[in-house]
Amino acid sequence: MPLQNRVLPTGEIVAIAARGTMTGNRGILHRENKTLGTARWTHHAWICCTLDWQGRKRPVMTGRNWTELFFLDEAVAFAAGHRPCGYCRRSAYKRYVAAWEHVTGTRPKAPQLDKALHAARIIKGGRQQQTGTANCDSLPDGTIIIYGGRHHLLVGPRMLLYSPDGYGLATPRPSGTHVTVLTPSPTVAVLRAGYAPALHPTATLSLD
Repeated sequence: MPLQNRVLPTGEIVAIAARGTMTGNRGILHRENKTLGTARWTHHAWICCTLDWQGRKRPVMTGRNWTELFFLDEAVAFAAGHRPCGYCRRSAYKRYVAAWEHVTGTRPKAPQLDKALHAARIIKGGRQQQTGTANCDSLPDGTIIIYGGRHHLLVGPRMLLYSPDGYGLATPRPSGTHVTVLTPSPTVAVLRAGYAPALHPTATLSLD
C-alpha cells in the first residue's frame, strides 16, 4: 500500500502509487508506523530536492531526521509552496534567488524566502492553501492554475492537464479569462522574471 507522501499542486499530501521526479520536505511529519500525524509542516523551510544525491539511498519515513515527500516535478512543488533546496540543488536555488532579487531589488537569505513564501502559501491561522486570481494572459510559464475545476500547467500559449502520473491533454490557454492560481505569488514573480522550472517528461510529450 502506498505511503502518504505524494504532494499535489494544492499542497495536500496523499497516498497514491504515482511516482515523481523530485523529493523534498517540510520537517518531521511521520510516526513510527510510517503514517502521518496531524502536522503538515514543522518548519517554514519547504524545499524541493533532487531524487539522486551522490548515489545515496535510504528507506523513507525512518528515523527522526525528516519526512520524504515526493512531487511530480518542480512546477508542482512550486504550486504546493516549496522552493529549490540550497544544498542538493544549489544551482537552481541560486537562480531562484537571483530572480527574486531581480523582482524585489533585495537579495534574500533562505529564512527570508521561507517567511515570505509561508505567508503567501497558507491562509493565516489555518492549514488551508492560499490561492490567488489573475488574468491567465498575465501568468508566466510554469504556473499551475485551476480552470474548469481541474489543474493545469501553463506552457506558452497552451495549458496541460495535470494528473499525479503526468501531464496530458494540451489545450489553448484561456485568453482574457481570470483563473484561480495555485502557485504562490512570490514564485509566480520568480517565474515571470525568467526562472524555468524542471518539468516532468510528459510536459514535452503532451506538447508534441
